[in-house]
Order: sequence, then structure tokens, then C-alpha cells
Amino acid sequence: MADRKDALSLVRPHLLALNGYEAVEPPEALAERAGIPASQVVKLDANENPYGPSPKVAAALTNLRTHLYPDPAQVAARRAVSAYIGLPPEHIVVGSGSDEIIDLAFRSVLDPGDAVVNCTPTFGMYVFTAHVCGATTIDVERDQLFAIDVDRMLIAAKDTSVKIIVVASPNNPSGNATPVSDLRRLLDSDCLVIVDEAYVEFGAESVTPLVAEYPNLLVLRTLSKWGGLAGLRVGYGLMAPELAELLMRAKLPYNVNQAAEAALLASLEDTATLNTRARQIVAERGRMFDALAGLPGLDPLPSDTNFILCQVPDGRGKAVYESLAAQGVFVRYYARGKLADYLRISIGTENNTDRLIAALRTTLAA
Repeated sequence: MADRKDALSLVRPHLLALNGYEAVEPPEALAERAGIPASQVVKLDANENPYGPSPKVAAALTNLRTHLYPDPAQVAARRAVSAYIGLPPEHIVVGSGSDEIIDLAFRSVLDPGDAVVNCTPTFGMYVFTAHVCGATTIDVERDQLFAIDVDRMLIAAKDTSVKIIVVASPNNPSGNATPVSDLRRLLDSDCLVIVDEAYVEFGAESVTPLVAEYPNLLVLRTLSKWGGLAGLRVGYGLMAPELAELLMRAKLPYNVNQAAEAALLASLEDTATLNTRARQIVAERGRMFDALAGLPGLDPLPSDTNFILCQVPDGRGKAVYESLAAQGVFVRYYARGKLADYLRISIGTENNTDRLIAALRTTLAA
């Protein structure tokens, strides 16, 4: 019998060196690590909505026709997003989270060897997806206040291999929005410009009005943050109709399952509740910011999102992170580059903030 090939011998070579996306752990795993019940975990590491979804979602999920396939044309979902956003349905594609729209756009545009201009530090899904496509990223570092460098990005975009420019606004993990005037400058390039507005409902200005003006603009939105649907994976992209039509053909036929679609429809019927909760999160963000700024040496950054990036003094970032975890409070810790010794802290309930600040006082006093 001839020797069988190794299982990986047929894999595209660039995938063999792929670094997986660093995802967060569920509450049960965090509780086991801290040695406490899951109910006592303060989970502030993934920018999840502490209030959960609209109450209308639970009712919508009781009436699913699970024996039938979902609508591949997304008619009801696209109409609902259209009514919420103010763009016709032909500008809209719904995905299994906005991550799927990133994947669809990158796979539709990038050939192996192409490049994406990426303004770091930012959301890691852009680098991950580009590498899956066999493309590279040209990283243009943000300044000390985490603003993008438009001039350097435009210079990088002149490389003939560059097909996409991607900007998260507001940015994750720094929390700051990019002025629309800067994004307009990027849109004058010959690239597809993807603006990720995952956190825009917490107070930043949207570029959605520019979608009809710029055929090279793709805006990403998600129901994970504002809508409290992180566990159901539903988001959408706003773009020129011809690009939307292409992505509708390129996506998996039944990419948005019935539960996610029903939750999206219920959420967009209850925007008043979700906007009220967003205002509560913004108010709690202000309270958390003031509390963090009042602790010795901590340097929180202003935020347009549902989280705060905070620098920890004296190289103590990892020690502070580990001490908080031991007390059942989990935040996101960064160890490298411009983010070394920063913590990203999601906005939770008032009780969550109180637990966080008490744990930080204990840790910093040690």
C-alpha cells in the first residue's frame, strides 16, 4: 500500500503558520479558574451588554419554525435594518455577526499576495481574516492618543498590492472614534474602505450617510453590543448595491439562522429600550472613568464605546490583571507593543463597577 500523505500536506502553506484568533472564555471557565461560583464572576473582558437583549427577543425565540430553512434572501431582516438605518434594503447584507461580513468582503476582494492597510492597535479579526485569505497587512500605527495617521495610511495605500483599508471607529481597544473628515480622506483612495462601527450606538458619529455617496465604502454594524445578542451572532454590512448583490451571492445560502434572524427583528422593533440601555451604559461609563481616574497611578482613556482602556503604572499590568482574576473580576489584559500594561474594562452594571473598584483598591494597596 502506498504511503498516505500527511493530513496537513494538502493544506495551503500560509495556513500552517496561522495564529488563531484570541477569543474570550465563558463564565464557567473563568469561575473555575477563580474557584468561585459562576454567579459571582464579574465578567468585564468581552464588551458584552450587561442588560442582555430586548425583552421582545425571548418571545420571538419561542415561535421558531426550526424544521424549515431560514430565508436565504434575508428579505425581512434587510427590510428591518433598512427601516432602522435609513438605507434601502439593496444596500444591506446580514451576516452571522459582523465577523462574517468581514470574511465575505475580504474573500471577495483579496487574492493571495494582496494587502490590507490596518491601523494598529485595533480589532484582531482584520489581521486574522487577511491571513486566512493569503493576504498580508500593512500596519500603520496609531499615535500616542490612538488616533489614526491618515497621511501614512494613504501613502501605504498607494502600493499596488493594497485593496482594502480598514478602520474601527470607535476603535477597539482604545475606545476613540475617528473624525468623519479623516474617513472621507481615506475614501478618496482607490481602495475598499471598511469602517467598523460595532460600538457606534454608544455615542460616536456614523459614516452611514456616506454609503450612497462612496461606492468604495462598506460600513459594519453588529447586534452583539448595543443589541445584547453576542451569543446569537448577527450583524450586517452597509455598502453599494452592486457589492451587496455580490456578497449575497458569495455568502453561504442559509448563513443567518432562524434564531438570530428572529432576535434581530425583535430588537429592531424595540430600539427605544435598547437606546435607553445604551444611555445607561454611557452614564455608567462616566462613573467608572471617574472612579478609575481617582485610583493611584491609573490612567483611563476617554471612550466612545462600552469599555474603557486603562494604563496600569510601573509595569504592573499583568500583576493587576491576575490579582483581579483571583478576586473574580475579569478584564482584558494586553502585554505587547503600544498596549503593554493596559487593561480594557467593559462597562457593566453599577454593582459590577463597585466590585471592580473595590478589587483594584485592594490590589493597588498591596
